[in-house]
Amino acid sequence: MTAASSPAPHKPGLLLPTLLTVIGTVVLCTLGTWQLQRMGEKHAYIDRLQEQAAGKPAPMPPSASWAKLDPAALDLTHVVAKGSYIDDRIAGVRTTIAAGPPGSRQLSGFGRWVFQAFKLEDGGVILVNRGFVPEARLGQIGPASGPDTIKGFLRAPEVRNSFTPQDLPAIREFYTRDPAAIAAALGQPPAPFYLEAAREGDGMTPPAGVDVRELIARIPDNHLQYALTWFGLALTLLGVFAAWVWQTRKGTAAS
Repeated sequence: MTAASSPAPHKPGLLLPTLLTVIGTVVLCTLGTWQLQRMGEKHAYIDRLQEQAAGKPAPMPPSASWAKLDPAALDLTHVVAKGSYIDDRIAGVRTTIAAGPPGSRQLSGFGRWVFQAFKLEDGGVILVNRGFVPEARLGQIGPASGPDTIKGFLRAPEVRNSFTPQDLPAIREFYTRDPAAIAAALGQPPAPFYLEAAREGDGMTPPAGVDVRELIARIPDNHLQYALTWFGLALTLLGVFAAWVWQTRKGTAAS
């Protein structure tokens, strides 16, 4: 009798793994390309902020035009405001300021941004973020009063997220720099933006205004790192697929 022939070894199909590898590579490269696009947009945004912040302060936009303005397009525009403080009440926005680099002098730790209404010469009312006050020194700060000229930067409203605690408008305590909500708690008309007072002096006397160079430097710019991660994963996927094909062919040839 003739011995029965051995069954041919099973050869794994390449169609489905190839299709999945191609789809995965396309998705990963698309994500990497998107991050490069975001990097270009972020750099253009930072360049615009630096140019606006470094410019000579312009007069405040007339209050009659505020409703037509885009707060995001005006963010960090360098302005000078003339008017008088409305000195009845202030509001606080809780925050944490990280310590500066070695050798720097700035207030840091837990505290609040101090907001107060300011009536402009044209009759409009804008909120001024007078600056940061550490929690332990909050009792030393009262409303400012009288006429003043404030150099600072227009800021768009801060956006809440799902982790932001609820504001406490009854006691004028907030967790986001939302000019409409803060103005309502102070009994003032809302404005589409607020004015961030520029830092003056040594930065150690509260309320300490913002150093715009420091603020811009803290804007996150990690898009190149993310893009390289996505492209690296795409190369890894292709390498794993190539190794699998080689092992499969080698095993089939040996059988």
